[in-house]
Order: sequence, then structure tokens, then C-alpha cells
Amino acid sequence: MNMWPLLLTSCDENGILRLTLDDEPKRNALSEQMLSSLQQAFDDATSDKSVRVIILQATGKVFSAGHNLKEMTAARDHADKGAAYFEKILNACAKVMQTIVTCPKPVIAEVDGIATAAGCQLVASCDLAIASDRAQFSTPGVHIGLFCSTPMVALSRNLSHKHAMEMLLTGDMIGAVRAKEMGLVNDVVSSDKLAMATQEMARKIASKSSHTVAIGKGAFYKQSEMTLSAAYDYASQVMVANMLDYDAQEGISAFIEKRAAKWQDR
Repeated sequence: MNMWPLLLTSCDENGILRLTLDDEPKRNALSEQMLSSLQQAFDDATSDKSVRVIILQATGKVFSAGHNLKEMTAARDHADKGAAYFEKILNACAKVMQTIVTCPKPVIAEVDGIATAAGCQLVASCDLAIASDRAQFSTPGVHIGLFCSTPMVALSRNLSHKHAMEMLLTGDMIGAVRAKEMGLVNDVVSSDKLAMATQEMARKIASKSSHTVAIGKGAFYKQSEMTLSAAYDYASQVMVANMLDYDAQEGISAFIEKRAAKWQDR
């Protein structure tokens, strides 16, 4: 299915949906249209019970170059010098990033190229990321007098503060191996094995109770913003409620009885 400039591949038999950034001539920039398409796709996937895991990939050698600066610069001709348009685009981008985090379905970035600025932010916003050995990442805004403040939000929640500041202050391009060392990606594989590696991770997750996975993903992000004491109180409440769910009872019984669990996703 084509939702230009985003390409949607129908869910496979495991409930895995692939979304492809498909605007190679513009380096898969997060243009106004791309952000709108991403927002619609994630909103649809959130409510689609057949979707269990989402893989986000891109065509070409650039995963995403971030915002379309030509599109944004054109707005400087407006009476307000573009302020309203800049705010509109940045709010749309922030909404997409937050939708990825709040989406109950795990989202895996499959990165086989360069991800810069908001494109790097997109990778950092995903729950998991697997990169090929030719992938590269940077937040280069500092080179052009525009600090990557919104990508900073995602980076600072994924990397240690010093690693995040290193990327933000230097704007240097880092390779996939260094990105893994920093915690930006989970694994690095050769380009020819990337799709298979991502698919395998997605398949493993898709085989679990989607109800349980949704509970866990939501709780993970919520508790991470709390104090230690509040996080334990909250997580305990979540776990008590989870213990009463059908799938938890089924899963525990299956473990004790040494058989495969039969999930009902409830």
C-alpha cells in the first residue's frame, strides 16, 4: 500500500508490519508530507489488532536526513519570517516521535544508511534499532548554527548524558559500531543480513502475548520518568493487575506444565 512518501507493506502472518520511508530523491527527509504520512500510519497501526510489531525502514543510502531544510527555509518569506510554520513542523515531528513511544506495538528501526538530525531522532525514538555496518548517525545542527534541540530529547533518553552531549556538541558522524557502544542501536549486522536480523527480532516479539507486551512497553516509559520509589510503587501496581490477566495465568500454567502457551491477547 502506498501512502506517499511512505510505503506500507501488509502485515505478514506473524503480525509484522513494515513501514518504508520512500522519498530517496529527497534523502527521506521528514517533510510535512512525510510526517503526516507517518502519523497516519502509526495511528492506524495502533488501532489495528492484526499488527503486533512495526518495522521502520527506508529506501536508498539515507535512512533519513531529518527535516527538509529547503521546505522550511521557504517559509522565511512569510511575514513572521517562518515562525508559525517552523512551530507547525516541529510540533508535527514531536507528535510523531511521541506516537512511536506511546504506540502499544513495539517499533524496530531497521537502519541501512545515514540517519542525521531528526532522522537520528527517529531512530532513537523507536523501541529497538538494528543497523547495518554501513549505517551512520549524527546530529549535525551545530555545524549550521541550529542546535539539534528536538533530537536531543530522544538522544538524552537513550544514551548516557555524556554520549548524547558528544553527538550534539560535535555534530560528528559516528559509525554503526560506535552507535551500538553508545546504546543508540541494539545490534550491527552486515547489510545483506539486516532485513533477516530485524525480521527475526520482530518475529520473537510477535510470538508473545500482545496484551502483555503493550502493558510492558507502556509501563517501561512511564516508570522511567519517575523517582525510584514512585517507579517501584507504580510497577508493582502494574504487575498485580497483569497477574490477574488471562494471558499471565495461561503463561504461568504453561510454564509449570511444560507446554506451549496459548495466548488470547487479554
